[in-house]
Amino acid sequence: MPSPFPGMDPYQESPEVFPDVHDSFITYLREALQAELPVPYFAALVRRLWIEAFRRSIGPDLELRRGRTPGARRVEFAAAVVDQPVARHDEIREPFIEIFTRGEDGKRLVASIEVLSLANKTPGEHGRELYRREQEERLATDCRVHLVELDFLRAGEPTTVVPPDAARAGCGPFDYHVSVRPFDDPDTFHVYPIRLEDRLPLVAVPLLPGDPPVTLDLQAVFDRCYDAGPYSREIHYGVDAVIPPLDPDRAAWADRVVRAGG
Repeated sequence: MPSPFPGMDPYQESPEVFPDVHDSFITYLREALQAELPVPYFAALVRRLWIEAFRRSIGPDLELRRGRTPGARRVEFAAAVVDQPVARHDEIREPFIEIFTRGEDGKRLVASIEVLSLANKTPGEHGRELYRREQEERLATDCRVHLVELDFLRAGEPTTVVPPDAARAGCGPFDYHVSVRPFDDPDTFHVYPIRLEDRLPLVAVPLLPGDPPVTLDLQAVFDRCYDAGPYSREIHYGVDAVIPPLDPDRAAWADRVVRAGG
């Protein structure tokens, strides 16, 4: 069952849903890339890693069952458990895609493809700080790597390398966008503006100079991601909140789309 929306599904931007969308989309994006890349290019999943520290209270975890299991003996006891804060460290792994080519001199990195996460767009998050640091490395003059960034989130701080004011001045208003910064033309940003009402675009991913770019059909990738995922069952369209909320006109449009899609 496809999403009722023509392009990006605003219900999937929810913090409860988007992390699954993010990782799944990247997996199917690599699959689509692999089918288009000429030999000797190939696409691989890479993960950045950071540690998040949390503090939570640990208290008693008790279950009371009434009745007796046949054959079981009755045992009575008393236990005292102290509720106390405990530090927990979670290892966060965030996937992205790198395109390589292999020649006589070994493997060479050609392009990085990023789908921005909620952490990448949240000020103060480790995920944003780490992302911006790696982004700066990709922009260094001696780093001959193309950078392709996909932003499917309306919320959060602008994070792609394209200056947001310049992008809106050149493209008009948009909700989502794709930015392509080629290493062999570093002063140029190719921007694909996307409105909520639009299908996701075809994006040209550059390879090494002399080789033509490969075309990515983002809508086809999104449709495959949606069909293979839990979203048609997980999302209660027309009932769940759209996060971030839409303005009244677009909320009315989204409601019409959902109703038309059954």
